[in-house]
Amino acid sequence: MDVARWNPFDELRAIQDDMNRLFEQRSGSARQTHREPANSRVWAPVVDILEDQNEILLRAELPGMKQEEIQIELTADTLTVSGERRLPSDDRKDAYIRLERAYGRFHRSFTIGVPIKADDVRASYVDGILEIRLPKSEDTKPKKIEVRVGA
Repeated sequence: MDVARWNPFDELRAIQDDMNRLFEQRSGSARQTHREPANSRVWAPVVDILEDQNEILLRAELPGMKQEEIQIELTADTLTVSGERRLPSDDRKDAYIRLERAYGRFHRSFTIGVPIKADDVRASYVDGILEIRLPKSEDTKPKKIEVRVGA
């Protein structure tokens, strides 16, 4: 009697292959008969936030948008970035076969957590990347305390 080794990953691969075939068959027929609505997706731009001892830097990907389509608001402890990315006006919505880039309104809010010098906040928009620099208030920066000997 031979002993066969059982490999659980073989079964997982078989399931994955079956699922891939199922989706390929579905997407093949969808290409011919089903058109995705042009405004069917909700989106929120991806954001990176960096912090050092002097400032907080927020970078958001907003490709295809114009500067005037972006709004930035700073309250006591919240930064809000909002706007709307629209389909190009010369495109017909019913002409799309596949629409993977998201369009429409977005709204992202971030709690800052430290006091900010609101008058010194700067924003720039270059090559589809929005950068917002939030300088920290002097109260939040680390202070060096001198240690004295004696009284």
